[in-house]
Amino acid sequence: MKEFNWPVRVYYEDTDAGGVVYYANYLKFMERARSEWLRDLGFEQDQLMKQQSLLFAVRSVQVDYLRPARLNDALTVTVSVADYGRVSIRLNQTIHKAADPQLLCSGQIKIVSLGAGTFKPTAIPTELMQKLQDGSSRDSKH
Repeated sequence: MKEFNWPVRVYYEDTDAGGVVYYANYLKFMERARSEWLRDLGFEQDQLMKQQSLLFAVRSVQVDYLRPARLNDALTVTVSVADYGRVSIRLNQTIHKAADPQLLCSGQIKIVSLGAGTFKPTAIPTELMQKLQDGSSRDSKH
C-alpha cells in the first residue's frame, strides 16, 4: 500500500506550557490523517455510518515520541497499512517536519470496524477491502 501524506500546521492551541506540541495532540494529528486517508480512498466516515451503519474505532495505540514539534512548524503526517483482517486494520503512522525528514513521532494504530448501533465488530466493507488489497488510492501525495 502506498504511503499517504497529510500536511498539518502547529497552532498555538496545540502547544503546552513549554512551547512544544502537547503529546496528546500528536494523536489528533494522526486521527486527521487517517480520516483524510479514508477520504482519499473514496470513503466518507459519515456516509459509512448513514449508509452502512458502520463506524471505525481505535482499538489500540502504540506511540513513540522522539523529538518535539513547535509552534508554526509545518508537519507531514503519514499513514500506511501494516496489515488488515476481516474487521480490523493496523496502520503505521509517522510525523516529521515537512522540510526535515527526521522523525518526530511514530505510531502503530489498530482500528476496528463496528456496527454503529451495536458497537460490535462487523466486516470491513468489500469496496474498502478491495482498495486495501489493490494498494490503491486516488492520490497518495498531498
